[in-house]
Amino acid sequence: MPKISKPSATKTIKTKRIATAIKNSTKPIKKVTTIEKKIKAPIKISKNYIPKDTEKYMCDKHISFFKIKLTDWKKELVKANNEALYHGSMDDNSVSADVVDQASSYTDKAVEMKAINRQIKLISKIDQALLRIKDKIFGFCAETAEPIGLKRLMARPVADLCIAAQEKHEKEEKVYADD
Repeated sequence: MPKISKPSATKTIKTKRIATAIKNSTKPIKKVTTIEKKIKAPIKISKNYIPKDTEKYMCDKHISFFKIKLTDWKKELVKANNEALYHGSMDDNSVSADVVDQASSYTDKAVEMKAINRQIKLISKIDQALLRIKDKIFGFCAETAEPIGLKRLMARPVADLCIAAQEKHEKEEKVYADD
């Protein structure tokens, strides 16, 4: 997969390492080598920044934008799940004598648990997307290594397939589901 990197503001830190070299007949010679490490300065983007097609695809600004978007989305989902589980457990003690009310309560809880399960799956997809950002493969199709596209990523930041690969996957899924 292509690794696209843009030169950005970097700091250079020099560290010294002393290594012994070849020994002469009388005394050892010590050689001092300098190792340079480049550390990227964090990219700062405004709160209302929106990635543009005119910018280089998956530049540092795009990566920062999607990382912030995914992190915020995950925080919202975790908070909503915790609240739903807490409030749902509070209602467990309410047992009604009416069978219809009990059935309605049971159905409501089942629907709520399905929603929570979907959100938990979404949180794991967000974690996978954040891992792809860390591995520098975010924004590129997992099957074809082609760019997924900014519009698709804006609509579905956890997407890991380009539109063509996703359509192919859905067609295959439909064919096997019919069997």
